[in-house]
This record gives sequence, structure tokens and C-alpha cells, in this order.
Amino acid sequence: MRAVWILCGVVALALGVVGLFLPLLPTVPFLLLAAFCFARSSKRLHDWLLAHPTFGPPIRDWQRRGAIRRRTKWVSSFSIGVAFGLSIALDVNPVIVAIQGVTLFAVAIFIWTRPE
Repeated sequence: MRAVWILCGVVALALGVVGLFLPLLPTVPFLLLAAFCFARSSKRLHDWLLAHPTFGPPIRDWQRRGAIRRRTKWVSSFSIGVAFGLSIALDVNPVIVAIQGVTLFAVAIFIWTRPE
């Protein structure tokens, strides 16, 4: 089972890294998932992730205070807007766009109500 947790952690970390470069793919949720998986499989990988200069701070912020940094909130909001705008531009079914709009609005509210 340990190998499964490590594999899931590595996949989540890889998706988080890709999210650094793709605005529509979130980074922090995947980093949190990687930390969760590593905590159940490898103290060394978990400690490395938390100590990492790029990946560690948002994980520690979330673990300590449930906080999301202001820059991250703005980038997330921009990504939400791009995703929604893309759906409209591609003439996606209006029912799907409505569901997406409600979901993205709820996500935005969640993000902006977290402490910084």
C-alpha cells in the first residue's frame, strides 16, 4: 500500500508542477494532495515537499491557517475567468455553461473567503 501512496503523491506533485505553467490547472490542490499522500507513505518525501522553497510555503500556509496567498487568489480568479470565457467562446451547451458558472462562482467565493 505504501507504493500506491507514493505513486499517487508523485502523480499529484507532477500535476501541481504542470499547473505552475498552465493557468487552467490548479497547483496548490495538487500539492496538498501530494503532501497528504507522502505523509502516509514517506516521511522523507513529505519533509522534502514541506521544506521545498517553491512548494512548501503554500502547503504550510494551508496546514497552519487554511490560508491562500493574495497572489494565488488573483491567479485563480483569472484562471476561473479564462475557463468560463473559453466555454462561452466555444459555444458550449448553455446548460453546461450554467452549471460551470455556478460551480466556478462557488469556488471563487471559497477562495476569496480564506484568510491570507
